Amino acid sequence: MAKPRVITVLSQKGGAGKSTLTMQLAGGLARSGRKVAIIDLDPQETALRWAQSAVEGFPAQVSRLNVPPEGLHAFVKQVARSADMVLLDCPPSIEHAATLAALQEADVALVPVVPSPADLWSTKGVERLILQVQASRKGLKAALVPNRVVRTNLAWDVLEVMRDFTLPVLGAALSQRNAFAQSAVIGGTVYQLGRAGAEAAREVDKLVMEVLKLTGEKV
Repeated sequence: MAKPRVITVLSQKGGAGKSTLTMQLAGGLARSGRKVAIIDLDPQETALRWAQSAVEGFPAQVSRLNVPPEGLHAFVKQVARSADMVLLDCPPSIEHAATLAALQEADVALVPVVPSPADLWSTKGVERLILQVQASRKGLKAALVPNRVVRTNLAWDVLEVMRDFTLPVLGAALSQRNAFAQSAVIGGTVYQLGRAGAEAAREVDKLVMEVLKLTGEKV
């Protein structure tokens, strides 16, 4: 059995869409035939509460980190016994010990970025941290993921500025759509919304393809 891939989703501030990205990506990966597990490292436990509200069950195993951050490595190994992909949903802080531990475990780090000046400023700190970790862990791959993108001139201007970051911008983005919020209400993903979630599902499909390329997995 191949070693499970670990994907860490992190940001410096709340509202960037970490949990939304994590849950939708998990749903898309599960649809591609992968066994997916999520470890919720955020004290707010958004991912855990999201999955617990699912009437028909969430398509990925979701658990809360019930040990100190220094025990994350062993916890990931335990969870990975029954998963092909393990997603780590971090606290909204790069100073948090769990975020640092999650980066050390990651094969891929994803940074959701809302196209606004404030979010770009906070992303600079996340980028510095990831580059520091990459300097000592050559195998760590990372990318910025445009999230909650609104089709306005400001959004496109900011997306263009993102090209100036050292980290690459993933070739997929999630738009500002009601479907993403609706899927949280039902404790599921946009795939369960039928026609109402079709456009959002296509965005998630593209996200999954780009993330799989980063992990080196077959698309």
